[in-house]
Amino acid sequence: MIDTARSVWTAPRAPEPPEPSFQDGLLAGGVVLLAVLRIYAGEATEGRFAAVLFAAALALLVPCRRQYPLATVAMAFVAMSAASVGALATGALGAVAEGSPAVRLILTYALVRWGSGREASIGLALIVAAFPLITAHDPPPRPIGDVIRVAFWLLPAALGLALRYRADVRRERIAAARQRERERLARELHDTVAHHVSAIAIQAQAARALLPSRPEAAAGRLQTIEEAASRTLREMRTIVGALRGGEEAQVAPQQGLADIEQLAHEGQGGLRVEVAFSGTLGDLAPAVETGLYRLAQESIANVRRHARRAETVRVKVEGEGPCVRLRVIDDGTSASASGAGAADGFGLVGMEERARLLGGRLDAGPEPGGGWAVRAELPKTGHRA
Repeated sequence: MIDTARSVWTAPRAPEPPEPSFQDGLLAGGVVLLAVLRIYAGEATEGRFAAVLFAAALALLVPCRRQYPLATVAMAFVAMSAASVGALATGALGAVAEGSPAVRLILTYALVRWGSGREASIGLALIVAAFPLITAHDPPPRPIGDVIRVAFWLLPAALGLALRYRADVRRERIAAARQRERERLARELHDTVAHHVSAIAIQAQAARALLPSRPEAAAGRLQTIEEAASRTLREMRTIVGALRGGEEAQVAPQQGLADIEQLAHEGQGGLRVEVAFSGTLGDLAPAVETGLYRLAQESIANVRRHARRAETVRVKVEGEGPCVRLRVIDDGTSASASGAGAADGFGLVGMEERARLLGGRLDAGPEPGGGWAVRAELPKTGHRA
């Protein structure tokens, strides 16, 4: 219980709250309009103009609610409490005492949705403490009615908590998808390097065996190469072992451009895959070749999973200057990014992360004439210039 309370109290603010926008201005205007309608429809006739000004002042807090959730709640509820107590004491500000219920709901929601755990705790305590003051001018209290009203006041807090939890879960899943792609890329890079280092070690051993005169200097250098290569391989296996989860390293080269052509022969369910190459593609880094293969493979898999009535997928790889471009376009009717990729729905996120790690970019979207397109552009060297 203590640990739970401590974790709630120390929870950070929600990341990247939206800045005040034109829509916030419209929302504030709507709040004022609702307050005016409520004030002039109410029974209290004294101080209506002052009440409208008071509601407008409260509405000014709405655009700042995400950046300053606790401050806006404190100012609004203290002001409403003071107005209500003043109306009760003087009887001259009955309309002002109505306050602005819409502001209460909006600020309470923003407090929990965007504030830190400490801010939300203090703010909710302030809201509960302000309840008897703000409602002091109301008819004689009824316990059940007060409970219902308090619950209604706190309903936006529950909604804000639910949406914040949903956003946190989505953010964690996106981060996990990116991490999985980093691990996958690290494994492939390790396998490629392991292949080359193994070849170095074999060549060094052969050179030592075939040297006719076996000069000591040359043999010593070759032995050093062999030992360094073997040691590097062992060290890389140890370093990357944590990422592999105990999986054995592959010493064969990873898939490349030639393997993309094989995707055309792996058709399932009547889907036809057409592969075309153009431009200069002989100077691609191994990691880029593997990346192109993975992006094409994942895109085709997404078409099979999610595109309706797709018959053909066209894969085009084009080398131009320092970059290589990949396009995968299908002729289906509803391939969508929402379902792209793995079962968790974040395969497209992983594809974007792979392209980013290789120094490039990837975007996906519907084609004007129908179907879905995935476009990637990568530097041939596998890193930004």
